[in-house]
Amino acid sequence: MYRSEINKYLREGEAFFRAHQFYLPPFACWTPADWARLGESADFMRQRGLGWDVTDLASGKFEEIGLLLFTIRNGLVGDPVKIFAEKVMMVRDHQRTPLHFHFQKTEDIINRGGGDLVLELYNSTSDGGLASTEVTVRCDGMLRKVAPGGQIVLRPGESITLIPGLYHSFYAERGHVLAGEVSSVNDDAKDNRFFEALPRFTAIEEDEEPLYPLCSDHRRHDDK
Repeated sequence: MYRSEINKYLREGEAFFRAHQFYLPPFACWTPADWARLGESADFMRQRGLGWDVTDLASGKFEEIGLLLFTIRNGLVGDPVKIFAEKVMMVRDHQRTPLHFHFQKTEDIINRGGGDLVLELYNSTSDGGLASTEVTVRCDGMLRKVAPGGQIVLRPGESITLIPGLYHSFYAERGHVLAGEVSSVNDDAKDNRFFEALPRFTAIEEDEEPLYPLCSDHRRHDDK
């Protein structure tokens, strides 16, 4: 993706969250210069992957395949101080997040407003394939069962619990969705298994200065 595209989607994401009266923490507006001058605090937040994430998963078609996220809070795997994470997402109308599961993370996905959030679900096999077995999940405590590849629709206010090894894909319909995620510690570098091999983070062509750094920019900073 071009940095100019990412900056455009960041502005749209900010406006969308604001329109739904979902207010982000102050570091959502930190510029690269702010991150550079804040020393230990910035390092602490980088290590935990806090902040913006815009990915098209190498599709080249962000508005069809991709996601905009903001990680509000997160711990580190193995650190007992904080064992949970929270994200907020803008899922565009008919924008799909491809089929994937997590090796370790358990998460609640919440429709916090907008259109409907549609999830397609499969159990996984021991070798990472799609199982032909019925899927059982809980939605706001209620037991739900669907056939393999079956859909569950979350309307505003509804949520679903996704356990490790449960393949899921989701998209919005009838308008963009403000989606929340509350989970155990999130490790996007190691804990995603896409059914079709895809890069989690987007390669960026720098055609203009970043509006705000992405989590993937933090990763490149830590690799220096």
